[in-house]
Amino acid sequence: MNGTHIVEILIVEDNQQDLDLALRALRRANLANSIQIARDGVEALEFIFCEGPHSARKIENGPKVVLLDLKLPKVDGLEVLRRIKGDDRTKSIPVVVMTSSKEQSDVVESYHLGVNSYIVKPVNFEQFSEAVQKLGMYWLLVNHPPQSEG
Repeated sequence: MNGTHIVEILIVEDNQQDLDLALRALRRANLANSIQIARDGVEALEFIFCEGPHSARKIENGPKVVLLDLKLPKVDGLEVLRRIKGDDRTKSIPVVVMTSSKEQSDVVESYHLGVNSYIVKPVNFEQFSEAVQKLGMYWLLVNHPPQSEG
């Protein structure tokens, strides 16, 4: 893919089973044509901020939505969220936390940092699939983000 390819969804997930399920749900909803996957916080930050292997990308071609797990290797999801929402170039990217954490401190901190939505992953696979489809439909088709100034 070249530097002008626009990614619609960035999925930041280290659990292969959850990732497979999310991808299957997005395919079922016909929303799987431009997805980038990051398996840890470092990969996510490199992609979003056009660093390392993603240095050819333009930051204004960032994802339309980030589906972010909190429990990630290398750099945790809260730090990824902190960096995205703390940078003027990326703070308007919608971030949806999808995590198994029901910890009130994680919920509070996520909203404090500017998360757009916090979803506790349903244990039931069908419910999880349905939640991912609805999220994709909303953030890609219903939501109207500001136009980039690039």
